[in-house]
Amino acid sequence: MKILAIQFMLLVFCGSLHAQQAFTNSGNLQIHSGASVSGAGNFTNSSSGVLINNGSLYIRGNISNDQSSMAAGTGTLYLSGSSAQSINGAQVFKTFNLATSNAAGITLNNNLSVGGLHTYTSGIITTSSTPKYMIYEAGSSYTGSSDTRHINGWVKKLGNTDFIFPVGNATYERSVALTNLTAASEFNVKYNPSPTPSHMSVYNPLVLVDSFEYWTINKISGSAARVTMNWNTSKVAFPMFMLSGIRAAYFDGIFWRQIGGTASGVVATSGSVTSNSVTVFNTNFVIGSVSWLLPLKIISFNAEPINDHAKVNWVIGNELNVDHYGLERSDDGFNFYTVSTQSAFNRNGTEFYSYEDHKIFKNIVYYRLKINDRSSQVSYSKIITVSATYASKELYVVTNPVESSIEIYAGSSVKGAYNYTITNAAGQLMQSGTMDIPYNGIHSINLKPVFTPGTYFLWMKNDKNSLQKMIIKK
Repeated sequence: MKILAIQFMLLVFCGSLHAQQAFTNSGNLQIHSGASVSGAGNFTNSSSGVLINNGSLYIRGNISNDQSSMAAGTGTLYLSGSSAQSINGAQVFKTFNLATSNAAGITLNNNLSVGGLHTYTSGIITTSSTPKYMIYEAGSSYTGSSDTRHINGWVKKLGNTDFIFPVGNATYERSVALTNLTAASEFNVKYNPSPTPSHMSVYNPLVLVDSFEYWTINKISGSAARVTMNWNTSKVAFPMFMLSGIRAAYFDGIFWRQIGGTASGVVATSGSVTSNSVTVFNTNFVIGSVSWLLPLKIISFNAEPINDHAKVNWVIGNELNVDHYGLERSDDGFNFYTVSTQSAFNRNGTEFYSYEDHKIFKNIVYYRLKINDRSSQVSYSKIITVSATYASKELYVVTNPVESSIEIYAGSSVKGAYNYTITNAAGQLMQSGTMDIPYNGIHSINLKPVFTPGTYFLWMKNDKNSLQKMIIKK
């Protein structure tokens, strides 16, 4: 590889200088306003070199800097390679403005300092585990960070102004903010995905902390600050906290301790919490809760006949973190299939749902509710039944639950001899026989002593009429 060594004073006042191979500055390289230097290969600024960029420096390869006390200048460094780039060397590389547009990514094996504006266009910047830092000097700022362009590793911020740290895990940006600084300070921040260490060790009044993610915030010097953390369930799972109970928390080495704050947002989607003023740093920070979330409650679940079909209604309390409901139907009490799927509102309150099932039935149908939460857990409601309105007037169970017998009312149009069976919830036959209905009125099926409290299913039929009913034995 050819190397271009710049060993003498080179003042670039206007126009541009292009280097196709690797080049080294071991002299005095000054790029004045309006001028530019472009390097397609690697660039080394040696310990004897002096680099002052007041114009534009385009580097598509790696950078190595050994110049101590390097001046930031007033220009812009453009890192725009098409293959992965790295920042190396023994001394921090300083620039006033920075533009990063390398989709292949940039690795900081050396500190990179920005004094003005950092523009994120594409690519993740990863800091080494030494650690090295993406440094934002006092008065600096950035724009354009996102899930596909942020810092995967450590960010250092100097100054006394509010700052949102553009940190993440190379898949999602998961920023954290420091505000209300009372003096010039130096903070180092890193985002950490799950698992949160010692997440079960909480100090009263905390009862839980988020086990899916946390942030490390180290204070090198300076003042107290307030910490703002956020959640976004489209990126990272978040516990089913109650919004009113969310607090900021830090780890004291043994316990997670709450540091106050009031949360805003929607627990099931996104929101944030800002702590009280904090003086304890050099530790981990996380979102916690001072209250338990009440479990989801099915307030009511019922079905009503509408001529030859049914309308099903259900009311849910404490609804949160539910993905969707599946309403399932069975025509025999055993084999269920989905007739409706409805998304949950997840407003942590009481919600009302209904579905009109237009599939015709002649006798009895069974319904149950399948509850699917956001963590892929599934639970079921009790089974309810509904009978066609015209059938219920002629042949029906009078009282349910039952004790020692099943009382059945039969109208004058359904007289005759019936075969019946009673099975348990597993489908095992518990009792069978015949029942003669010679007149309209109430008739009884006496239960054998084998029936213990639980759910059973009664089938009665002849060649003209039938009755199917779920029976609850007290």
